[in-house]
Amino acid sequence: MEYPANNSLAKVLIIDADGAMRDQVAGYLQNTGYNTFTAPDGETGLAMIQSEKPGCVLCDLNLPKLDGINVLRHIANADAELPIIVISGEGEMSDVVEALRLGASDFLIKPIVDLEVLEHAIERSLERYNLRQDNIRYRAQLEQANSVLKNNLAVLEQDQQAGLLVQMKMLPVSPMQKGAFVFRHQIVPSLYLSGDFIEYVTVGNDHVVFFVADVSGHGASSAFVTVLLKNLAARMRSDYNHLNREAILHPAEFLVQANAELMATGIGKHATLFYAVLNTRRNSLVYTVAGHLPLPILIADKETRYLEGHAGPVGLFEDAEYDEVELSLPDEFRLMVFSDGILEVIDEPSLAAKEKHLLTNKPPLRADPEAVLQNYAVDSSQKYPDDIAVLLVDKH
Repeated sequence: MEYPANNSLAKVLIIDADGAMRDQVAGYLQNTGYNTFTAPDGETGLAMIQSEKPGCVLCDLNLPKLDGINVLRHIANADAELPIIVISGEGEMSDVVEALRLGASDFLIKPIVDLEVLEHAIERSLERYNLRQDNIRYRAQLEQANSVLKNNLAVLEQDQQAGLLVQMKMLPVSPMQKGAFVFRHQIVPSLYLSGDFIEYVTVGNDHVVFFVADVSGHGASSAFVTVLLKNLAARMRSDYNHLNREAILHPAEFLVQANAELMATGIGKHATLFYAVLNTRRNSLVYTVAGHLPLPILIADKETRYLEGHAGPVGLFEDAEYDEVELSLPDEFRLMVFSDGILEVIDEPSLAAKEKHLLTNKPPLRADPEAVLQNYAVDSSQKYPDDIAVLLVDKH
């Protein structure tokens, strides 16, 4: 219960064996707006606390039947927050100290010549009491809000975990072999849902289409874009199989369509991609780098180098254009494609230094995706600031 200080709603109980003192104090407080009740002894006072529920108690320490100290002990056990002002004689200071230890909010020494002092003591006690009650309510509200937040967070985490399972099932089977070519991948998400995505799929007898996408941001909205890209690739593959439409074999056409569909969503996301079409019969590659960093790394017997490419991301500009690069591949090679999360874990001072580190500290040629990531100090069981993805294409 909360009582405004100096308000008619505030009840004050006066426990004092001195009838004249009780009447004087009660009359004064009634004139200043308080509701007052009186008791001549400790036992009666305790009973009235139960029945009247006062907001403040004035208690003389020298009481019949049950003295003031024992009254305070009873109150401390029943309602430790109830404001109590003790009134004592000059020779009872040791009892005053005990009363304060038991929770009394203030004390006054008899005789009380100026009753305004008593009024101010009551106001201070009620203000402190109300402040404590406000703090209790605030803590309770905060605990309730925290409980709701924890429950909501648990539900969100469950949803994210379910979403991750769905997203992982969208990824291709690793490894996948097409003739002499082997495709493998790994993704280490920074959250439950990843903004990185990898796809590789056979198209016709002689082609494998593959891409690595890195969507801006993290979480559900970024994961939605990966679904859009997966769906677009599936539709174009179906068009190739059933309608002889070859858009899926042309990186620029795929990216123009991806850009248009992503812009149409209005979700404010963009994505970088490395999109490539491998001709397994001709041992050649047609690709587009759409804002993707780091650039793909081609490892062969005589050289290790970055592939060239400089088109912009999808989802930023409606009139974006994409150039294609055609490349004849070595008889044996490894192509490594990372998302930019790998750059976050390389301890170098600049982007150029990070890119040089990637190129010069390459892993063993036949290392699997897990070993490749470990080569760059990535532990797939840990969490990192950004999603980390790697796609390996091998021909040995």
